[in-house]
Amino acid sequence: MNPHVLVFGSINMDLVAKVPRLPVPGETLLGHNFATVPGGKGANQAVAVARLGVATAIIGRVGNQFGQELLHNLQSDRVQTDGVYIDTSNTSGVAVIAVDDNAENHIIVIPGANANVSEEDIERLTQLLPTASILLLQLEIPLSAVQQAAQVAQQAGVRVILDPAPAPTELPSELYSLVDIITPNAVETGQLVKFEVNSPESAQKAAIVLQQRGVKTVIIKLGAKGVFCASSDETFFIPAFSVKAVDTVAAGDAFNGGLATALSQGYSLREAVTWGAATGALSATKAGAQSSLPTRQTVEAFLQEHR
Repeated sequence: MNPHVLVFGSINMDLVAKVPRLPVPGETLLGHNFATVPGGKGANQAVAVARLGVATAIIGRVGNQFGQELLHNLQSDRVQTDGVYIDTSNTSGVAVIAVDDNAENHIIVIPGANANVSEEDIERLTQLLPTASILLLQLEIPLSAVQQAAQVAQQAGVRVILDPAPAPTELPSELYSLVDIITPNAVETGQLVKFEVNSPESAQKAAIVLQQRGVKTVIIKLGAKGVFCASSDETFFIPAFSVKAVDTVAAGDAFNGGLATALSQGYSLREAVTWGAATGALSATKAGAQSSLPTRQTVEAFLQEHR
């Protein structure tokens, strides 16, 4: 099956520790649970889309440690992995995650093989672009590769969605005009625009700044407050769905998966943002990264219930 959505990005193994609260610098805490969970923002987004019933392929790299396990996991969710290179000279990417009893988290990412994503991977991406409608990008691989990927996708007429996470201090000015949709959370938005973003009003000001830099559509995830969206045609705010959060580790990736799924199937921007919000909310109700990502049936039932 030809992929409708491509993901160019990171593939990690998450090492997750559950703690009563997040430690302060210099403090040692006793945790109460530990698990290894396949993750990486690229892989999470690919699995999110695949579970929502859309043909998906990922382009990236794994290493000699955890590599086969990570590939098998992606394949078990029907993500096409022909574009994943096994970098035997490196370890796979690893994320060390602490999650507290309030579902807040601290994350440390060690890129491993993800740091070596380069021209060769761009070539594999280019070969798949003719069958795709959307390309999902994040920032756990080299920024130069992200920019090249956006460029070849734009040239191929494929819509580019960028999740600017982990939050950069700034993005290259050339990248903004290559991005159709940018989806930062409140913290990432603040780092990009250099002022605090914590409400629909401040999100609207930030969206204007990002659009002036060349992005066509800005979607700002405000967590429990909801989602703000501004395109050239419309501006709207969608309140957050009320759920009992257990773990917010992959909620942002789930949002992008829901958004891309809906857009790839011809939904309107408002409908797609609602899909993203619902998918993200459902993800927050379960522990882990990919283990928390919902199926299409679950999202559709949730939306029906909250319509």
